[in-house]
Amino acid sequence: MSTVLYSVTMSLDGFIAGPNNDMSWLTEYLGPNPTIDGLIDDVGSLLVGHRTFGGNDPYEGVDGSEGEAFGGGWSGPQFVLTHHPPEKPVPSVTFVGDFDDGIARAKAAAGDKYVNVLGATVARECLEAGELDEVLVCIAPVMLGDGTRLFDHPGGAHVKLERISVAEAELATNLWFRVVR
Repeated sequence: MSTVLYSVTMSLDGFIAGPNNDMSWLTEYLGPNPTIDGLIDDVGSLLVGHRTFGGNDPYEGVDGSEGEAFGGGWSGPQFVLTHHPPEKPVPSVTFVGDFDDGIARAKAAAGDKYVNVLGATVARECLEAGELDEVLVCIAPVMLGDGTRLFDHPGGAHVKLERISVAEAELATNLWFRVVR
């Protein structure tokens, strides 16, 4: 049975993307990270939000890494939640218009590996549906001041987490949690 994991790099002040979904800030923090390197082989599928899929790429200009999950370190089935799929097919990408269908397909494709969630809105939807099992946050030593928050729930929400691990990397501090239900 798959585990649904939201993995993300975040600024110290809580943003995963800058203003206008800008991801260029992340480029200088894409150095070696043993936690992420160890995770890649355990990811069976990706569940991706449409803004994340269509947004700018922190690997832009990096040979062989641009447009690829984990900078080209992972390949496999990707399920993008969107009501506006592109006209031309994208290899290994399935565009899904319904959250329940998307999570079911991603879990089936992942088997006993992780469904790795990419995108704040999709992660929030997974949490609200009781589907999010774990959260891995790589905290980069930078403050952005504005942008897309790691978790944004107007009116607030209390989500209890249990720490799995804390690890240092060259350019980030990794915090891994289990969602307590």
